[in-house]
Amino acid sequence: MQNRLKDKDTDNPDVWKAVGHLQKAIAAGGVDPRLLALVHLRASQINGCSACVHAAAAAARKAGETDERLHTVAAWREAPFFTGAERAALALAEAATRLQDGAEGVTDEIWEEAGAHFTERQIGSLNLEIALTNFFNRINRTIKEPAGRTWG
Repeated sequence: MQNRLKDKDTDNPDVWKAVGHLQKAIAAGGVDPRLLALVHLRASQINGCSACVHAAAAAARKAGETDERLHTVAAWREAPFFTGAERAALALAEAATRLQDGAEGVTDEIWEEAGAHFTERQIGSLNLEIALTNFFNRINRTIKEPAGRTWG
């Protein structure tokens, strides 16, 4: 599979500036970077975005995440390695990502569980991370961005 964008010089710097602002807002939300990376990883797994799966795993490792947890995030419900807060964030990520085919989306139960573990500001950060991940997943799937390619 080859990337459909032949000339990376066609990137719009205004887009990257806006993405940078979103990333700063996410980081300012007070959510552990390891958890943000796990949320990014789970949404990217659902969407089948190899570039973001690769990038999320690398970011998680850089933030101190273990291989044991990275290898089981796709099956987090059955794995004993995740806290209640992490489970709430992963459930939110899945529900917000799986909107296709009439999926239920974020239920009151999922929202309330997230609220039991996170402040409103942190939930805002998680929601923005999920949305930005889905944004990148869709672009990468459209242009066939390969895993492991360096952006920029």
